[in-house]
Amino acid sequence: MDVVHEECGVFGIYNNKEAARLTYLGLQQLQHRGQESAGIVSSDGDRFYSHVSMGLVSDVFHQSALDKLKGRMAIGHVRYATAGASSLLNAQPIVVTTARGPMAIGHNGNLTNAITLRKKLEAEGSIFQTSSDTEVVLHLIAKSAAPDLVDALKEAFGQVTGAYSIVLQTPKTLFAVRDPWGVRPLHIGRLNGSHLVASETCAFNIVNAKLVREVRPGEIVAIDHRGVHTVAQLPAQSQAHCVFEYVYFARPDSHIFGKSVYEVRRELGRQLAREAPAKADIVVAVPDSASVAAMGYAEESGLPLEMGLIRSHYKGRTFIEPKQSIRDFGARMKYAAVVEALKGKRVVLVDDSIVRGTTSRKLIRMLKRAGAKEIHMRISSPPMRGPCFYGIDTPESNELIATRLSVEGIRRYLNTTSLKYLSLEGMLRAAGKKPDDFCSACFTTKYPIAITDGGRFQ
Repeated sequence: MDVVHEECGVFGIYNNKEAARLTYLGLQQLQHRGQESAGIVSSDGDRFYSHVSMGLVSDVFHQSALDKLKGRMAIGHVRYATAGASSLLNAQPIVVTTARGPMAIGHNGNLTNAITLRKKLEAEGSIFQTSSDTEVVLHLIAKSAAPDLVDALKEAFGQVTGAYSIVLQTPKTLFAVRDPWGVRPLHIGRLNGSHLVASETCAFNIVNAKLVREVRPGEIVAIDHRGVHTVAQLPAQSQAHCVFEYVYFARPDSHIFGKSVYEVRRELGRQLAREAPAKADIVVAVPDSASVAAMGYAEESGLPLEMGLIRSHYKGRTFIEPKQSIRDFGARMKYAAVVEALKGKRVVLVDDSIVRGTTSRKLIRMLKRAGAKEIHMRISSPPMRGPCFYGIDTPESNELIATRLSVEGIRRYLNTTSLKYLSLEGMLRAAGKKPDDFCSACFTTKYPIAITDGGRFQ
């Protein structure tokens, strides 16, 4: 995997005296979904308290900041910029004051008609404070002439297309909204008398909350003093769950789209071994996202799994590179090869995807320097041929190596003994649901949701 950035993660909790602190813990578990900014907005039933900043969750929130986030309800957000610039102005949750009262919103996804809607709203007098597509939703809600907030939500979300898993709160109510295609995951949990919402179930585990169910595609859920109840259902669409959530993004200890990420990822590796066996001595994973798939490959192939690559989670910044250039310095800051595991061995190197190919090429050189005799690279997804317009920050098509080179051309570029990808059919079979339930547009360039504006929101 190289240069596909995470997306965003959302969390919400209702009726808990430790709402802000539990949100903080939940966001830490969702940190893999976004590392640019983090924020929490709490409510005491009358007003909001907000703390939003650039950086990791642990850097943004300290004891003093959490002490100021009062109330028994909160929403939180971790962000990687997929729509709008990377700046504090676009950090979420976004808080606004409207004629209906204050609102706060956090969004995972990407609206594919946001530019058109924004131009229309601006022509009608709306003034935007951010360059985020999320603000479009707030303006649509605020401008609605519907008699109550639920009707305004239905009207607003009826106008947008694209992927959205959203937490939205008023001073007294927490809402969870998921797009009718169900592209991004969103779940409801329970902790004694408290109700929770999160992108992934790993955020429930840290606070000992229990998974209740997914927010259904197109469902608008309200959580208030009466409990959890569906207040609206947007018109049904064909399902388009992001299969790349299983391949790479979601954490292995999460359940999304009704299945264990760990089990799906392991089956991806098993299926890869069936489709693309190799005469080799050991299996090595590119850590961490390919580790479970490598386990599956080793299990199915009967080859031993070795820890031939170690990943550093504290690699620092590459601007401190010594003046005397060290080849592949950035990759060597992130990964280290274990000579004792690799020397003289025929290696199956398992990764989840190849994007531009630059990092993979450096890893191959690293393994060869460590003494690997042969390197058979195996990828637990098909070649990536198209950008994502639904909430993942992927390069444009012309930057994806699979759009420029054949598999054999990629093999030569990487300088591996062999290279094979998992088939599209094999990937969808491993995901364990009907193939038509998934969006696999980054592999097929067949986009299930209309891209009205021709690309990402800027």
